[in-house]
Amino acid sequence: MFSIAIDGPAGAGKSTIAKTIAKKLGFVYVDTGAMYRAMGLYFLRKGVDGQDGETIAAMCPEISVTIEYVDGEQQVLLNGENVSGLIRTEEVGQMASVSSAQPAVRAALLQLQRDMAKSANILMDGRDIGTKVLPDAQLKIFLTASADVRAKRRYDELTAKGVSCDYEVIKQDIIKRDHQDMTRATAPLRQAEDAVLVDSSYMTINQVVEAIIAEYHKVLESSAF
Repeated sequence: MFSIAIDGPAGAGKSTIAKTIAKKLGFVYVDTGAMYRAMGLYFLRKGVDGQDGETIAAMCPEISVTIEYVDGEQQVLLNGENVSGLIRTEEVGQMASVSSAQPAVRAALLQLQRDMAKSANILMDGRDIGTKVLPDAQLKIFLTASADVRAKRRYDELTAKGVSCDYEVIKQDIIKRDHQDMTRATAPLRQAEDAVLVDSSYMTINQVVEAIIAEYHKVLESSAF
């Protein structure tokens, strides 16, 4: 089985890029961020403080997050409820960023994610895929972009949906999440030593996709795969 790990900060376009590449290569796409968001949604509904490690650890056994595919699209189930349309808000994203720093949360999802990689050619994206979840992935990518570019992309995305938002608020939220993700004690966001750095700040989606697929073919050409 071949595994591709794509890591990077919030708003770098990991999900969009990963979905496109997975479809082109015929890989199974796993959005690990969506899994953490589902747990974040659970904690929000329960009114839990994302930094209350003791309460969160006690709650983890009652949470089941699973992935299903319907017509090729990933669906995220939280205790059997399809929450795919509920986990993309800024509030859920912030809770996911804070609560995912809790060891109990990461442990709850780690084995599920690793098991997925044993059963199919997988393309998985997140914050610690290449460093923690799939350290033996044949191809590791660290996808990033400047905070300004990421904020502008998010602002444009929300505006296109008719959502009223403020660019500066979005930018500060991204900077805050970067700090949380990079400084957390458990599995912090960082580029794996053997990961290929791709800065998408001034690249189109297609350019990023083609660049990563080119790296995939390099691995194939230099190995027995």
